[in-house]
Amino acid sequence: MAQSGKGKLNFRCPSCFQRDLDIDMFYDKDKKEYYCMRCQFHGTEKEVLAGNEIIRWRYKDMHKRYALEDFYKN
Repeated sequence: MAQSGKGKLNFRCPSCFQRDLDIDMFYDKDKKEYYCMRCQFHGTEKEVLAGNEIIRWRYKDMHKRYALEDFYKN
């Protein structure tokens, strides 16, 4: 993840990322949580990482190459 001046790391918003939007989250030092400027999502670092981990299923086979025969097996 890229570095940011707002918090320790620049996290991606899980709610926006589910909709294929790459939105950075900001850190609120008073509440000690991350929040998204685009949607209503907010949470601790642990909650953000857990939300992003759920989304990884969409990209689990991104680097796997499929042949045409894989789809038409009899």
